[in-house]
Amino acid sequence: MELYKRLVLEEGYKVGVWGLGYIGLSTAAYLAQRGVRCVGCDVNAERVGSVQRGEHFMPGMDYWLGFDLKPLVEDGHIEATTNWRDLIHPKVLVHFIGVPTERDNEPYYEYLEDVITKIAHLGVLDAEHPPLIIVESTLTPNTTDKVIIPLLEKAGLTVGEDVLLGVAPRRDWFLDSDKNLTYLDRIYGGYDQETADYMQEVLGIVCQKLHRAQDHRHAEIVKSVENAYRHMEITLANQLALAYPSLDMIEILRLVGTKWNVGTFRPGIGTGGYCIPLSSKYVLQGAEAPDALTLLQETIRTDDQMPTHIGDIFAQWGCRNVGVLGISYKGDIKVPRVSRSAQVAQGLAARGIGVALHDPYFTAAEVEEGWGLEHFEFPGDIERFDGLLVAADHREYTKAMWDELSGKLANCRLIIDNCGIWKDVDFKRHGIRYMEPGTKNWLAVEPVHAMADILKQS
Repeated sequence: MELYKRLVLEEGYKVGVWGLGYIGLSTAAYLAQRGVRCVGCDVNAERVGSVQRGEHFMPGMDYWLGFDLKPLVEDGHIEATTNWRDLIHPKVLVHFIGVPTERDNEPYYEYLEDVITKIAHLGVLDAEHPPLIIVESTLTPNTTDKVIIPLLEKAGLTVGEDVLLGVAPRRDWFLDSDKNLTYLDRIYGGYDQETADYMQEVLGIVCQKLHRAQDHRHAEIVKSVENAYRHMEITLANQLALAYPSLDMIEILRLVGTKWNVGTFRPGIGTGGYCIPLSSKYVLQGAEAPDALTLLQETIRTDDQMPTHIGDIFAQWGCRNVGVLGISYKGDIKVPRVSRSAQVAQGLAARGIGVALHDPYFTAAEVEEGWGLEHFEFPGDIERFDGLLVAADHREYTKAMWDELSGKLANCRLIIDNCGIWKDVDFKRHGIRYMEPGTKNWLAVEPVHAMADILKQS
């Protein structure tokens, strides 16, 4: 058996995981399920406590993993701590890094720098084998050379000798149990080929489809480039919906997607989450000639404007109180990063329009702290709104009991459904204008005299 694989599977060496979010916890869980002992570290004590109890504290993680964490915790294959020094040990051979690399919707590396500085303390240990560091976080191109390696060298470590370093970005889709670490294609690249060999051993414990890049530089750019492609395609769908508002662009794009080499994309309120809206910024920031990337620059500009377009529609319809359903960019996960729906809500509030947010995975305190807005109860408080934005396809919304909900929509005049989850409901009989971004005449506004009548009635 290969050296590093044998050491972690048979000789009592452990894997350290820095960051216990979706990425870090799933790394530990899959390796532990295969018999590797893992110790995870996170600064969030509540999160660490949940892991120590064997709980799936993140929405949807139990479905995506397909197995229970508790037995792995009880038999010692998963440990969790807030003390990073617990990972600085001769028996912690492999270190996976899955910390956030953005803040306030921009690339940000203080968390990564902090972890690398701590890992550099491994240099004082008299370890028999050099520790292997595998960075899973999404990186701006050249971050390894400009940030990570200099920090290790500053601590007196020689990369490739005292410590081994590689990059293996994640591609998971946490809403589909088939798109996980086992079955998805995984890119990896090492500082040198020996490091890449050891990475292949360790990653291969779980991953069935590994693709080696030339080196760490090529591996680290792949994630950003592939998501930048998607960012441009999704944004083009939004531009087409704005350019041809009298046509059903959702149907047109569905038909376009029947061509064998074209994807199917859907207009919406803008891209959110950890990856896609940030990837174009990563690529631009790391580019040797960023001025050549005009398409990415325009993609970012257009995507950032979509929440304003949505806010304009509510304002043009004379809505005075708008309820926003869903903060996460996708249903049944808890991801506050780049929440376009929260941006819509904040924009409406800035116009003097009453607005409140609901998301079953966020508390009222989290909404107040994160966006300075009120959290309302669904469906109990829905009757107070004359406009609704359905932003995420959470199961709680799709399974709403329509008899109960329709009785609470007497004041509602406009519903914008980002995901089309309510498209089969006959809102016309309730006198409600229902639209999905990109459907025929979705930007149409009631005649001025009709709007005036509505305002008088309210």
